[in-house]
Amino acid sequence: MVSTEAARNIVGIIGNVISFGLFLSPAPTFWRIIKAKDVEEFKPDPYLATLLNCMLWVFYGLPIVHPNSILVVTINGIGLLIEGAYLIVFFIYATRNTRLKMLGVLAIEALFMVAVVAGVLLGAHTHEKRSMIVGILCVIFGSIMYASPLTIMGKVIRTKSVEYMPFFLSLVNFLNGGCWTAYALIKFDLYITIPNGLGTLFGLAQLILYLCYYWSTPKKGKSVELPTIAAKNTVDSSKVSVTVEK
Repeated sequence: MVSTEAARNIVGIIGNVISFGLFLSPAPTFWRIIKAKDVEEFKPDPYLATLLNCMLWVFYGLPIVHPNSILVVTINGIGLLIEGAYLIVFFIYATRNTRLKMLGVLAIEALFMVAVVAGVLLGAHTHEKRSMIVGILCVIFGSIMYASPLTIMGKVIRTKSVEYMPFFLSLVNFLNGGCWTAYALIKFDLYITIPNGLGTLFGLAQLILYLCYYWSTPKKGKSVELPTIAAKNTVDSSKVSVTVEK
């Protein structure tokens, strides 16, 4: 008979693997950005939200806040590195206005984390209080992370195209939310259950939307706006319409 703790650890390890897949799932999108030297219509919102979410969960899983949560720390620590790499690529190829907005958001996130760490360590002196404070913040920002693709979902509905909503990101988002919800329910942890339960629902909604609009998405001969080397050398921010074979 498998003990509750052993079952939880097994599900947690599976959750780590799936979460790693979640963090890597946007890689094809960023490879596309690097090849095109343009972020096109992609948004940095999900990656900025995920970065803050990872920072909060790393803090939540530390022994000084919530003991026996090493699996939460490991995967979110890896997530921090991966999301940082994505944002560096996005920053390199984004427009000046987008870069300024990203820097503003990152500065706010850094100041917020400093305030949270200082406030929790100096103001709360038991694991229960620290877990509750950081856990509530994780619920709020974890829900924001899972909800961040809603902006892209709105674009899908308006354009009737799923070109800018990667399928694998939606799929792994759904699987990740489901696995971590199971992890939290085995040895009940409210703060992990709520955001990941919402993540499961949002992921399912994205998959349904993808299925609805996949067939109306142009597959070949789609005219997209891509900057050319010649245009960049002569007129700043000039763009030409070219046909890209998919």
